[in-house]
Amino acid sequence: MRKLPPLRALQVFEAAARQSHFSRAAAELCITQSAVSHQVKQLEEHYGERLFKREGRQLRLTSKGELLYRELERIFNELSDLSMQISGDSNDQLRLAVYSSFAIKWLIPRLSDFRRQHPQIKIRLNMITDDPELSDNVADMFITGQSGQLGYHHHLLHKERLIPVISPNLLDPDSLALDELAKHPLLTVDEGPLGLDWDRWFVANNLVLPADQQQHIFSHVLLAIEAAIAGQGIALASDFMVQADIEKGLLVELDLPDILTGFEFYFSCKQRRLKDPAIAAFVSWLSLQ
Repeated sequence: MRKLPPLRALQVFEAAARQSHFSRAAAELCITQSAVSHQVKQLEEHYGERLFKREGRQLRLTSKGELLYRELERIFNELSDLSMQISGDSNDQLRLAVYSSFAIKWLIPRLSDFRRQHPQIKIRLNMITDDPELSDNVADMFITGQSGQLGYHHHLLHKERLIPVISPNLLDPDSLALDELAKHPLLTVDEGPLGLDWDRWFVANNLVLPADQQQHIFSHVLLAIEAAIAGQGIALASDFMVQADIEKGLLVELDLPDILTGFEFYFSCKQRRLKDPAIAAFVSWLSLQ
């Protein structure tokens, strides 16, 4: 005969540990906060171990609580997968957290192909500006700069490099590429702690930025790209972002050195969910792009 702990208490504990908050767990389970406290206390009495500790206003797991939570998360996930297999249900609605720039300039123009191949799978795009927590609470799939989180599958999509681009309407076919830099304003992106992108380009190529060089400053590379398409100067753009614009003849890549930014784009999802039919279909499609 199996010696099992109180199963309802395990469910309540898992929700409280995942939410790191008793009241949020109570709201999720549609019970009171005192009921959550009671169930957690019952489980602690069963094991004779503290599972949570309070540090100021923060609720944290003890080492034994962390061990129990990790195993419960795995077991509950497997139970959920098993339930869907038995009932015949499948999760064909996927949330993808992705940088706005990557989504607008690379992913969205290609998504119609995925939807044509898999019309039953619905992709909801959640735009992000900073790397989010990799968690089912945030999304089912991610395209971010993160890799290495335990329990997650990570696939390198692209190593970012910046290339100089200009509108063909501005380009003088008889002029050297370096001369074009002096003739047109630089459409410069302020990358915060990294500084100005054109400053980095000149340093990387052992060149000196002329003191009288005209620059227009932008807060985001998407704005600089659109300004370049409008013929307002020369931008440094992530190669993948302007690939389609170059193919359409809206931009031309100048014959000048590129620079690697050191930033890498990764597709990530939970390792155990790679076998989900919808996620497997998206991963397969993504690998061919």
